[in-house]
Amino acid sequence: MPRYVIDEAALVRNLEVLKDVQARTGAKIILAQKAFSCTAVYPLCARYLAGTTASSLFEAMHAKRHFPGEVHVFNPAFAPEEIDAVLAEVDHIVFNSVRQLDLYAAKAQAAGVSVGLRVNPETSVATTPAYDACRPGSRFGVTRAALEAAGGLPTTVDGLHFHALCEQGVEEFRKVLGGFESHFGDLVDGRAWVNFGGGHHITRLGYDVDGLCATLTDFAVRHPGVQIYLEPGEAVALNAGTLESRILEIQPRGPDGIANVILDASAACHMPDVLEMPYTPPMAGSVKGTAGPYVYRFGGPTCLAGDEIGTYSFDHPLAEGDAIVFGDMAIYTMVKNNTFNGINLPDIVVRRLDGSEELVRRFGYDDFAMRL
Repeated sequence: MPRYVIDEAALVRNLEVLKDVQARTGAKIILAQKAFSCTAVYPLCARYLAGTTASSLFEAMHAKRHFPGEVHVFNPAFAPEEIDAVLAEVDHIVFNSVRQLDLYAAKAQAAGVSVGLRVNPETSVATTPAYDACRPGSRFGVTRAALEAAGGLPTTVDGLHFHALCEQGVEEFRKVLGGFESHFGDLVDGRAWVNFGGGHHITRLGYDVDGLCATLTDFAVRHPGVQIYLEPGEAVALNAGTLESRILEIQPRGPDGIANVILDASAACHMPDVLEMPYTPPMAGSVKGTAGPYVYRFGGPTCLAGDEIGTYSFDHPLAEGDAIVFGDMAIYTMVKNNTFNGINLPDIVVRRLDGSEELVRRFGYDDFAMRL
């Protein structure tokens, strides 16, 4: 049985960095639940972060019930039958268009919810088109031209929001911030807050934390009284979890000299970003590629021919039954996994600060059948 293992000590290392950024800049950092929503460690995260951000009604409900602090929500278009329920769960709501503002801003204000508008700084820095919210024709955010065509910024707007980064550093953030200020800088003063979105890889090894703090502080000095928010997801749980699996079968080496290994863990089911990004996750005790003496291609137990995790080299031969451990599996795994082919979901385990392990969830047939 594969299992996700969340390491609280690794989480704390990340959270301490984020706490330091908040203390040095006055910015508030909130968890983007779309990347990491493990309820068992929400109390720990809440000791360091100002709250959460949601992408849907259910994420907002999840935050309200389990994570003390502010609850923000953004959606490209809120469903009319859900808007009242959403407003009952959140403190901030970000609309994606002037049309959505027209429909729901007054209702949000009446509910005591702070109203924001997502804008498009038209500054692309993402290296993959699928993750570039500023690419031509993007459905995310209002451009300045579109805002002016709609009559300008409505008085109902308390804050502005943009999100254009994906696993990126300070230099990319500065470029996007420059685009934002070029297009919308005159609209910042007088607002209650501004949200610089997610994609900030703050806890990555080598990230320029000092540079980030300097950039945020400079903005705050130029726009006094405007609360800054950041909403990273990956940075909270980066390298804070593993996916443990085992070898079910090792096939004979093919003409390319590589042996196929079938695991009880699946890229398609248990780590979808491996196929969607795509990327090859780290694996303990190995190096990526074919440079070593023993080379294996790892795949899952589904019928999908492309359910391949990657090719890795070892300094020793592997055997059926061996444990295989993939790194950086806390983010975009539990929130995106599925039961394609009826493949069961991995256990969820938390390794507490004292080193003890707690099984917080085990899945079974009912979890597969209830969705069908």
